[in-house]
Amino acid sequence: MDSIKPTKMDRIVLGVIFTLLVLLVVAIIGPLIYMVVASFMEPTALLNKGLSFDFSDYSLEGYRMILSDDKIIGGFLNALLYSSVFTVITVSVCVFAGYPLSLDDFVGRKIIMTLFIITMFFGGGLIPTYLVVKSLGMLDTIWALVIPGAVSVWNIILARTFFRGLPKEMNEAAKIDGASDFTIFFSIIIPLSKPIVFVLALYAFVGHWNDFFQSLIYLENQDKYPLQLVLRRILILNKVDPNIVSSIKEQAELARLSELMKYAAIVVSSLPLLVMYPFFQKYFEKGVMVGSLK
Repeated sequence: MDSIKPTKMDRIVLGVIFTLLVLLVVAIIGPLIYMVVASFMEPTALLNKGLSFDFSDYSLEGYRMILSDDKIIGGFLNALLYSSVFTVITVSVCVFAGYPLSLDDFVGRKIIMTLFIITMFFGGGLIPTYLVVKSLGMLDTIWALVIPGAVSVWNIILARTFFRGLPKEMNEAAKIDGASDFTIFFSIIIPLSKPIVFVLALYAFVGHWNDFFQSLIYLENQDKYPLQLVLRRILILNKVDPNIVSSIKEQAELARLSELMKYAAIVVSSLPLLVMYPFFQKYFEKGVMVGSLK
């Protein structure tokens, strides 16, 4: 059977779509390339020439300044710990909540979902949340960062929708064979749920990794600061203050170092996410599409 040849209108539509996709890729990749190249360039050369591949304009001084601070390594390890623990907690909560809510014979699931959805529109706010965290004795601890916000109603809905798309005949066959609900969940459902689990993990890790506000509110000991808060402190401390620096030459040098550190700090803080994403990519599209369109 001969394949159907695309019409002229089909080729025009495909050409427009391809062009838009190319522009979208350029809009996404362009800033990333600019950020990485700018982190190696001298600020004066970047200002005068723009992006340049002349290696005489390159410098590693920004990275040396960033990595020479002992608190950078500590902040990196803290951020990795906080984000990992938060990811484990929020993914576990979403999966354990989403699966029973996906079952038609689960008593009270509509009432529970209604209560969950209400929390998406109404919240206590920052001050009541801070008072609750303080009253529980979690200030200046890891739990102040990983417990509040660990329950994401949107992610629970995403997980529930994914589980509803799984064949119900598997559960029925397993129950006929004598399997309990826990056996079905851990032996059948979880192995089939890798796409949605990895998507939820990626959402949770990225969101927590980029967050610094919670740490700014709840942490007092600087040794417990995550990477984002450490980099924020470094950038603020390296801003030029005319009241402190009297020499114009010193002001210019501090401004140059501040620009060097700015781009290097962005690259350092973004590197773990850029490294992690390719390993999650094969699950990402399937998990998002199945969980959102079913």
